[in-house]
Amino acid sequence: MTHTSAPSWTAMCTDETRNIENTLRNAGFQQVDAYRYNSASIRVRVIDPGFEGLPLDERDAKVEQYLKQLPERTQADIINLLTFAPSEFEQPPFKFRGYLLNIEFEDPSPSLL
Repeated sequence: MTHTSAPSWTAMCTDETRNIENTLRNAGFQQVDAYRYNSASIRVRVIDPGFEGLPLDERDAKVEQYLKQLPERTQADIINLLTFAPSEFEQPPFKFRGYLLNIEFEDPSPSLL
């Protein structure tokens, strides 16, 4: 029998972060994960085939138009917005910067707040 545990960040999900996830999923994004890292910061990761070949600024713009539907306080707390195409999780071409950002998302370092 294989035992799979949930990533540590799932314990950091709140009603607010679930609202972010639902908003972006309803907008049609394939996979959305969000959690509150600390009292001043929310991290959001969006994985969608529509990001394939797009530069980061265009990816962010596609997501941000839907984030504007959220309460202002929630918007202000979104400090990390990570956008990936599914192919970027393959080895290669996962770029080192993206790899590090995703590792920090998956296994958050302790917050200083």
